[in-house]
Amino acid sequence: MELFMKNSSLWGLKFYLFCLFIILSNINRAFASHNIFLDLQSSSAISVKNVHRTRFHFQPPKHWINDPNAPMYYNGVYHLFYQYNPKGSVWGNIIWAHSVSKDLINWIHLEPAIYPSKKFDKYGTWSGSSTILPNNKPVIIYTGVVDSYNNQVQNYAIPANLSDPFLRKWIKPNNNPLIVPDNSINRTEFRDPTTAWMGQDGLWRILIASMRKHRGMALLYRSRDFMKWIKAQHPLHSSTNTGNWECPDFFPVLFNSTNGLDVSYRGKNVKYVLKNSLDVARFDYYTIGMYHTKIDRYIPNNNPIDGWKGLRIDYGNFYASKTFYDPSRNRRVIWGWSNESDVLPDDEIKKGWAGIQGIPRQVRLNLSGKQLLQWPIEELETLRKQKVQLNNKRLSKGEMFEVKGISASQADVEVLFSFSSLNEAEQFDPRWADLYAQDVCAIKGPTIQGGLGPFGLVTLASKNLEEYTPVFFRVFKAQKSYKILMCSDARRSSMRQNEAMYKPSFAGYVDVDLEDMKKLSLRSLIDNSVVESFGAGGKTCITSRVYPTLAIYDNAHLFVFNNGSETITIETLNAWGMDACKMN
Repeated sequence: MELFMKNSSLWGLKFYLFCLFIILSNINRAFASHNIFLDLQSSSAISVKNVHRTRFHFQPPKHWINDPNAPMYYNGVYHLFYQYNPKGSVWGNIIWAHSVSKDLINWIHLEPAIYPSKKFDKYGTWSGSSTILPNNKPVIIYTGVVDSYNNQVQNYAIPANLSDPFLRKWIKPNNNPLIVPDNSINRTEFRDPTTAWMGQDGLWRILIASMRKHRGMALLYRSRDFMKWIKAQHPLHSSTNTGNWECPDFFPVLFNSTNGLDVSYRGKNVKYVLKNSLDVARFDYYTIGMYHTKIDRYIPNNNPIDGWKGLRIDYGNFYASKTFYDPSRNRRVIWGWSNESDVLPDDEIKKGWAGIQGIPRQVRLNLSGKQLLQWPIEELETLRKQKVQLNNKRLSKGEMFEVKGISASQADVEVLFSFSSLNEAEQFDPRWADLYAQDVCAIKGPTIQGGLGPFGLVTLASKNLEEYTPVFFRVFKAQKSYKILMCSDARRSSMRQNEAMYKPSFAGYVDVDLEDMKKLSLRSLIDNSVVESFGAGGKTCITSRVYPTLAIYDNAHLFVFNNGSETITIETLNAWGMDACKMN
């Protein structure tokens, strides 16, 4: 089968120039997130449309959700709190919704945990974190909005009844707020406290996100009794030209281990991760470095870029991520919010819902110590049903192979690709060095024939490829090494005519030494309107939201393809149809 379309050098030049125009005209564009539509905030869903609703990702029965708040494991139960609009499908009326689970996959929805009711949170109950205090007592610290100008303070809430296994009811004591910004702080950019950790001096510490003159900041506060907090003279860390930080996360990771650590862990062979959500760019970036406890300063490693072009948790539609330590399995788990990309508010109102949480991922330090690895939690595998397996199939240039026998609209696909030589790798254009990977993917998409790649999966495809979302690799020869581009390209994902729909070519580079082992692995979780992909064992992760009109339900198809001159071998392919998780 001839792949996608034939290429010519003239067509490629036109395509290149067209993509450059798109890049320049869309620079710094971010998909809709907290756009405010006052007239629609309380437009309750009359009905809920199931087309494009996910089946094994977390989402409530209806209406808007965003940030995952304060996930925690307590007395055998997982708790997920999240930002929720109980009255409509756009952002507004935000409360803390609450769901519980025994396995992080199947959930029971409970009554709201926190909602505006006091003078210290009358205008909003925004994101925060949970901490398990000594004597096994959980506490939540969250951001309260005190007036219509969005001035922010930090409050706390505690369970009303510790004997209730689900901790259904939470109370907000009258000694709130715990932390009020001083005059040196922008009061409208002062939010999202982290999980607290205890230092060797017996003092508790938390971080609060803020900004000063375009410099993102992780403000540090200390307390001896968790009630009276004092701001440190210096932030734990800050970085210039990053804009306002949101939803910071700070946690230790072990060398040479898959085990997670509690935030208060003190020991050897440890590095620290500081993750921040960039309010302007709408993505999560992180650095890995050393935490100097005596001076309470975090210093990133020399290699990672501490800013917009640094390492990302996910190179796609994934924001406001939050980790927690799971002592039952000795692991650290990360959640992230994936917003809708059909960005007109009317779309959300008609659907009756907006937003999902990504699949929980176990997160750990890579063996090199230079980046994180993320992988879907193993409990997800309990939803696997019918299976298709394939071994040692070769794909020449232009070949495409359909994976049949599973539901392609709800699937978990793992594939290992190999190739015999790197000689066909294309030269990396030096002019691309200043571009984001996403921009290079827009220039070198799946239809552009190459040397070593593009090759990968074609997900949520219609029968005749009017619609498709490819997830693929392309290998370039750079000056001293090879650069591996991983793309999740949504530009042909939907035939729906909606100029506002955000259909980007998300992409990131994958740090793999191909000269030692000429292999690349890919895993994609496909769930009706989301494709979550993990390259090279979770070194590079990309989440795409797509809205096909033809490739839905049983009309969706799944292919493996190669559009490079180097023959690719599918060493192993395992694909499963996926059951729906339980949401009660």
